[in-house]
Amino acid sequence: MTLLLEYREKIKKFYRMNSVVILPVLKFLIAFLSLNGVNTMLGYMPKLDNLAIVLIASLGCSFLPAGILVFLCMVFSMAHMYALSLEVAIVGASLFLILFLMLLRLCPKDSYVVVITPLLFALKMPYIVPIAVGLIGNPISAISVACGVLIYYILSTITGCAPTIRTMGENDLVERIRYLLESLVGNRSMAVVAVTFAVTVVVVYLIRRMSIEHAWTIAIIAGTMTNLVLLLIGDLIYDIKLSMLGAIFGSALAILAAKIIEFFRFCVDYSRTEKVQFEDDEYYYYVKAVPKMNVAASAKTVKRINTQSGGVMGTVRRETELSRERSAEQGREAVQTGSRRQDAENAVKKTAGKLPERAERREKTGAGARMTSGGAGYGASNRTVTTERTARPSEKSQTMQNVHSSRGVTVGSNQMSEDADDYEELF
Repeated sequence: MTLLLEYREKIKKFYRMNSVVILPVLKFLIAFLSLNGVNTMLGYMPKLDNLAIVLIASLGCSFLPAGILVFLCMVFSMAHMYALSLEVAIVGASLFLILFLMLLRLCPKDSYVVVITPLLFALKMPYIVPIAVGLIGNPISAISVACGVLIYYILSTITGCAPTIRTMGENDLVERIRYLLESLVGNRSMAVVAVTFAVTVVVVYLIRRMSIEHAWTIAIIAGTMTNLVLLLIGDLIYDIKLSMLGAIFGSALAILAAKIIEFFRFCVDYSRTEKVQFEDDEYYYYVKAVPKMNVAASAKTVKRINTQSGGVMGTVRRETELSRERSAEQGREAVQTGSRRQDAENAVKKTAGKLPERAERREKTGAGARMTSGGAGYGASNRTVTTERTARPSEKSQTMQNVHSSRGVTVGSNQMSEDADDYEELF
């Protein structure tokens, strides 16, 4: 039962989300079947019995109110009647006009019931109509069901009388009308079935509105039994030639369809019924609360292990991207290393170019210092002071060794500047 309830919730959720599309499609199907059924039952005007015309009319009915479909079915029927005989068209137009005005005045919202009832009669499943309408309709819906039954029997009577009407002469206008009216009035099956279906609708509605347990199930069974009993009584009195096997099989289908409607419209749990009593200043209230059977639809949770594309191809892509990043980083490091090596070589060349100039400046500086020292001793003292700073051989060799080694090893720019400062301190 829980699984069925879950499927019910999914179907209802799907209908709520897509009702904008589902309703026009259902209207189109009903209109197409109804108009095509009229053409199949009558078919006296070949030009109207065209698939393209039926499709265009059905497409228009899918976006228009239900009354338009009833009107189009009557127009198609009267066109076929006119192709058969003018007298038949006059009689049919008068009957259809009365029924149409009665429907517009009393039950305009049940137009689809009037269309579906003849359609189910043509499909040999008419017993579904009174039970289903009694469950989802109201007592006024009995008029709609009765009108649908009358329309079906009018069309079937005209079809039966067509061969005789065609054999009559063109001047027998009154005879044709009289013959057709006598056939309609003498059709006892039409009256019995119309009354039986109307009574069944009212019985089902009254019982399913009661505050008893399993009211809908009792209403379905009571309505089915009422329908069968009234049809049997009518068959005994008026000899309507009722097929008992068809009636039993149709009643079983009606019960099945009614239980499906109950499952979607009135699925309650009577085991958890609660009765509440309270009062106010004017009334005492006795409330009986029956909870509905609802089950939340199970939601599937999908856990993604990989946020990117998974599988072998995803792993290959990630490894390719990582190898590209490593190659790019190695390229950047190589460029930086080459730049540092070039800076080191340029610093060494620049320092080596300045060595002769500094040596010459050192010699001049030493000679001037000796002359200054000699001049300072003139007339004051015979002491001679010679100031000269020369680089030790060990320091020179160590410095040149560092310079030559820097060409073979990558040396940073800061280290190279320190080597250049060492050269300046020497001189």
